[in-house]
Amino acid sequence: MADEFAKGLGILTGGGLVWMVLSGWYTNEGFESTQLFGEIPSGLGTYGQAAIVLRDALFWFTIIGVLVFWVVIPAFQQLREA
Repeated sequence: MADEFAKGLGILTGGGLVWMVLSGWYTNEGFESTQLFGEIPSGLGTYGQAAIVLRDALFWFTIIGVLVFWVVIPAFQQLREA
């Protein structure tokens, strides 16, 4: 069980860190306004659009990866032992 927890924690910290960096670069409107969840700016170049796609993919990878390693795999192991 410790293996699954460590893998889920690695996904959470790694994916979450990259998501926060990309969100801070592209969707941070200002210090006093919304941060990390602001509007995506228009007129981004190719690299900017790729970063936004990577940001969205990392968000879902982090959520699904943590759920798989912390909930689904341990549940299957418990069912197999029962």
